[in-house]
Amino acid sequence: MRKHPMLNRRTMLKGGAGAMALAMGGFAPFARQKAYAQSLADQQLRTIGLSVTVQDRILDSFKQESGIGSATGTASTFPDAQTRILSGAGDYDCWEVIAERLPAVIATNNVEPIPVSEIPNWNSIRDTFTTENDKWERKAQIVGQIWADEGQTELYMVPAVYNFDSIGYNPEVVSEEEANSWTALFDEKWKGRSGLNVDPLIAFGQAIIALNTLGELESQNPGNPTVAEIDEATAFLISKKRDGQFRALWGDFGELVNLMASGEMVVSDAWQPAVMAVKAQGRPAKYATPKEGTRGWTIGPSLIAGSPNREAVIAYANYWLSGPPAIAVTEQGYYSPSTNIKNAMDPDKYAFWYEGQPWVGESERGINEGDLRDGGSLEERSANVAYWHQWPDEYDYLIQRWDEFLNA
Repeated sequence: MRKHPMLNRRTMLKGGAGAMALAMGGFAPFARQKAYAQSLADQQLRTIGLSVTVQDRILDSFKQESGIGSATGTASTFPDAQTRILSGAGDYDCWEVIAERLPAVIATNNVEPIPVSEIPNWNSIRDTFTTENDKWERKAQIVGQIWADEGQTELYMVPAVYNFDSIGYNPEVVSEEEANSWTALFDEKWKGRSGLNVDPLIAFGQAIIALNTLGELESQNPGNPTVAEIDEATAFLISKKRDGQFRALWGDFGELVNLMASGEMVVSDAWQPAVMAVKAQGRPAKYATPKEGTRGWTIGPSLIAGSPNREAVIAYANYWLSGPPAIAVTEQGYYSPSTNIKNAMDPDKYAFWYEGQPWVGESERGINEGDLRDGGSLEERSANVAYWHQWPDEYDYLIQRWDEFLNA
């Protein structure tokens, strides 16, 4: 079922020079298809999102390869970007959004679906984004969040990067056994030296997983807690905060790296690239493999409804499923949703990042000869997901209780 009306120019694009160029995929076709290149030359891309994906090097590369008139980006947190998009100011064409926040803009008709027929590189997408996993109901997994229709012909968001988050820790202080559970964040042993992400959609899920392990809850979906589960988690978080459990409620990549590298935090929920950044400074850091499972998420371009630069956004989304941007995010410690990365990346590096093989060659960013990526291969990590980030049914209530935690 289609959720939004399509613009008439979509039909015009199909069968025209734009569709011919897109049908070939990759980068070189942009230069070969003069009519389409001219179309993009008359457009601009104005995108907003986390610095994970909104990077000058990627925008510059896209501009060079596509021939687009201009490509600019604004790095912003998800809540701030959401406020700007919902204001309807028209300052942006694209929001590089995390899938869990899509409902906020879909409900207000601020996102226009993109037909997969206009994304030629979609033929390289991994099954995670097209096939349901029996472990969860459809809406609780990524395949139930990004599609605009049951037939899976239109996307609210084209995935560009994804990962599975867990716990960063100092292996000289915290043992692997102690770190490999979400309860580590709340263990009194690390009182005053533990970190917690300031995003409530992250913090509540982790608290609920820990409460499950401690036998205090039996939540079936920590990413979409009930009112009772929110209440239990709030009481738990407030008690821990008042007892001085947390060294910091962190929200910034650099802040997390500094606190871990300095030794002020010895255990924290973390992004794997941040843990790698700590190791690159020569400081001890590892990434845990929680027995309960990790948190799965994906980020990618969404087309803001009414944008005059529709073709630019679609070309940008297609570009993300090609080699250069896929390599860029992989070498940060994330994954590309596209299998194109295998042919684009050095085989030894691909083997390390995706297949769980030892690092071969010179040291880079704290990775040395023979090292293994924490967490194992992509296949292993994909099989160890506790839940996918999602928009909670009780979002308003969750935010109300989170405010109580912050003020406690």
